[in-house]
Amino acid sequence: MRHIISKVILASIVALSLTMAGFGLEAARAATVEGKIQESIKTLKEMSTQEDAETMGDLLAQAKGVAIFPSVVKAGIVFGGQYGEGLVLRRNPATKTWYGPSFVTMAGASWGLQIGAQSIALVLVITNDRGLEGFKANNVKLGGDLSIAAGPVGRRGELGTDYKLQASIYSYSMTKGLFAGISLEGAAINVDESANQVYYGKPTSATAALDSAATSARIKPLISEINKLIREAK
Repeated sequence: MRHIISKVILASIVALSLTMAGFGLEAARAATVEGKIQESIKTLKEMSTQEDAETMGDLLAQAKGVAIFPSVVKAGIVFGGQYGEGLVLRRNPATKTWYGPSFVTMAGASWGLQIGAQSIALVLVITNDRGLEGFKANNVKLGGDLSIAAGPVGRRGELGTDYKLQASIYSYSMTKGLFAGISLEGAAINVDESANQVYYGKPTSATAALDSAATSARIKPLISEINKLIREAK
């Protein structure tokens, strides 16, 4: 019995490693901070064509911030793992001012009925201060430390008003590949301190980054794309 379990574990590790390697080229494109920003813009452009873009834009108009992960790779056979790199922006809903970015990673492991692999483009709409604080710390668990729910879908006028701002984070995603039996709950968010240092030219905490007005020419195209989503939702 132990021999069989060992084989399953070994096969899972090998399959996971090969799958992660298969997605390596996609991840490499976003290796630099400029690459992460450009891939985030691409993600929002693609999501803006989806049926639920209006509802996502409506939530963004009220949000305290947004986290964008252009590619979260998830794979496994019984044992599974997920990893992605992205960025966070803070927003003042009253003044409509954006701050940041702060760069982050997402990682997690899982065990259970699961097989397959996928690359997910992920947008997390942060609706309150508790959710925003979670992106300033390390090893914060989605679904544990921070409540997370699938973003509401459908036409805004058909949803009513009670769907809004009930969770700290609402998620919207687009998937490439095939996977069954895994979710974002339990994934850990960590500050990417090295990426922050590269972007700001000095060691910069997530708190300091998210208190810095997003006025750099490097981040303005992404801010414009988010604001476009918000305008089109009105």
